[in-house]
Amino acid sequence: MGKVRTKLVKRLAEELVYTYPDKFTTDYEHNKRMVDLLVAGLSKRMRNKVAGYITHLIARGLIRPEEES
Repeated sequence: MGKVRTKLVKRLAEELVYTYPDKFTTDYEHNKRMVDLLVAGLSKRMRNKVAGYITHLIARGLIRPEEES
């Protein structure tokens, strides 16, 4: 069984990557800091889920942020 991510996590992650394409990389720790800076009011757990999903998308090549700008 794989991990289940809610639509909120997926939507927020995709919006962040498309809005700030140059801010995210395949490094989870870097993405975690960027999500914390860009989105106010997220809990630590939600921040980590969003950062993990962004890392997953970029590492798998499902989203290429440098092409979207």
